[in-house]
Amino acid sequence: MAAGGRHTVGIRPDGTVVATGNNDDGQCNVDGWTDIMHVAAGFSHTVGFKEDGTVVATGNNDDGQCNVDGWTDIGLVVAGDWHTVGLKNDNTVVATGKSDQGQCDVLGWPAMQIVAAGGAHTVGLRVGSNGTVFATGRNDEGQCNVLGWAFIQQVAAGYAHTVGLEEDGTVVATGENNEGQCNVDGWTDITQVAAGHAHTVGLKEDGTVFATGRNNEGQCDVGGWTNIVQVVAGGWHTVGLKDCGTVVATGRNNDGQCDVGSWILQTLSDEPPGTYHLTISGTAGGSVTAPGEGTFAYCESEVVDLVAEAEAGYGFVNWTGDIATIADDEDATTTVTMNDNYFVTANFEQISSQFDLTISSTAGGTVTAPGEGTFTYNQGTAVNLIAEAAEGYRFVNWTGDVDAIAHVDAASTNITMNSGYAITANFEEKPSINWPLIAGIIGAVVVVGLVIFLVRRR
Repeated sequence: MAAGGRHTVGIRPDGTVVATGNNDDGQCNVDGWTDIMHVAAGFSHTVGFKEDGTVVATGNNDDGQCNVDGWTDIGLVVAGDWHTVGLKNDNTVVATGKSDQGQCDVLGWPAMQIVAAGGAHTVGLRVGSNGTVFATGRNDEGQCNVLGWAFIQQVAAGYAHTVGLEEDGTVVATGENNEGQCNVDGWTDITQVAAGHAHTVGLKEDGTVFATGRNNEGQCDVGGWTNIVQVVAGGWHTVGLKDCGTVVATGRNNDGQCDVGSWILQTLSDEPPGTYHLTISGTAGGSVTAPGEGTFAYCESEVVDLVAEAEAGYGFVNWTGDIATIADDEDATTTVTMNDNYFVTANFEQISSQFDLTISSTAGGTVTAPGEGTFTYNQGTAVNLIAEAAEGYRFVNWTGDVDAIAHVDAASTNITMNSGYAITANFEEKPSINWPLIAGIIGAVVVVGLVIFLVRRR
């Protein structure tokens, strides 16, 4: 595998190549490559050397970093941000691309057994020299200060730092350390190192992984990885190859550079464990958040965490499909053991939302149905409302959240619950009767009537 600034590359068992991530400069255009033995990835270019020792490259070539057509007898290629380095089978070194800092000044180097390329520097491990190291290129952060190193068996180069793996499994580092990318003093039992833009990764003998440095994108979140046989570090992401050929990745994924879940790649094992694909989907109303939805590759017998999350207004129902090895098919958080290729679906169903209805009244009456206080109802429920006035009072109307009330001026009506509501029943005192005034009016009417009668008699 190889990891560039924003893309990831891998070799399939048949020698073809797969790539994912940013492809603005064509750095992922590797579909036609065959017979590839090794790949390398720069910031925005990709390089591969073939079984016959020739080299192919694709991507950004503004500085000539892809001018490898004439290279032959190559045994290893590495890529810096804007330059490419090749180690020939006779242990001499060639380089092409940007060399404004001297990062391509390798023609005078003695025989090398390993090379590495960083942001703007190149590092080489000398053959038969008790593990001494050479470096050329930018050194403003001390990334080329490797002359005192000894007993080194592997080197890695980040943007502005350099890492060396010692023969006893410990690690040394030099260069920029503003993010702690050089804090490797306590590492032991390391078998491989990798360096990203500002982070460092180490693979242990037991297949677990260490990481240090910048972790703003989760590029150092490798604590749960197991059975890893290779690690690579991109700009802001980290990728691990498992012993069965499946791939894990963590870190920035804005361009899809971590979308490697379905890959099955070549490994160095003569008899790698079996591999299976798990295809996951979800119905409307939710999604599978771990490991996600799509197709993922896993080693045989690997236990995979499944997490389904429902949207608002929905609930998880169950898992369906190939559920024989799912621990609990009615639990949204469960596991599946990979003993074959499986298809599983997370099912969700809509649930009724519930809303509160708060009822009160003014002086002069009460709400007898459903009562006064706060009541909870399922969405869409029609609730009967009955307001009864006290003696000497009369019902006036309902006020508050009255849009859902059928008749706001009726003491007996209903409200449909599609939200939370607060309403009030309003009462007013009935007008009192003025008996003296009524008696006076009656008396006046009688007098007037009598006068009219007498007048007519005459």
